[in-house]
Amino acid sequence: MKLSGVGKRAAVLAAAALTAMTGAVVVGTGQADAARLPGGHTKAVGVDGQVVNISRSGERSRIMHSLAANGAGRAGAVSGVYKASLSKGTGVMTVGYLVGCQVNLAGFSGTLGADISLTGAGVSGGLTVPLAPGQVVFAKADKIKLKKGKGTVAIDSFSIDVQQCGGYASARSLVQVVAADGYEAEEDSLSGKSGYVQANLYGRPFSLG
Repeated sequence: MKLSGVGKRAAVLAAAALTAMTGAVVVGTGQADAARLPGGHTKAVGVDGQVVNISRSGERSRIMHSLAANGAGRAGAVSGVYKASLSKGTGVMTVGYLVGCQVNLAGFSGTLGADISLTGAGVSGGLTVPLAPGQVVFAKADKIKLKKGKGTVAIDSFSIDVQQCGGYASARSLVQVVAADGYEAEEDSLSGKSGYVQANLYGRPFSLG
């Protein structure tokens, strides 16, 4: 049996390309001091007893000037360290940001499924997202394989520039791990014969202006 992964539905805009285990992206300073965001942790246990732990630390955000000078752009930058560990088996860890235009992301519970537009496969330290009012997309920063039971993604000043919004915009980090015992982690999916476990860790929403 083959379980669908988190990559094939991606609609490419732009995102960071980080290293397989630990990466960093630097894009310069913003217009204001960074605001500290709370750390977090989540744990999930699969039907076969596999345990997945995800943690978030050192997350900070700051509002920046948008690249567009038309008054309709909103922009910010975020940094943070995101870690995942597995008790056994293999998995895939995806790190990114839910970005919304005039949407309250505090209660938003979307995942990396078909109801969220995915972005990815960029080569820069940030992204530009065209958003209409009420729209939310998932902007992928990195995806790594958890071959040895753990992985870390470190992001530094990852910029998010929202265009065409015409109002307030916000974002929040989202880390998803899909893992299984006895499965093989392929580029876009996990395949095997046993059950699997999925865990999501959401960060606190932060303003893009």
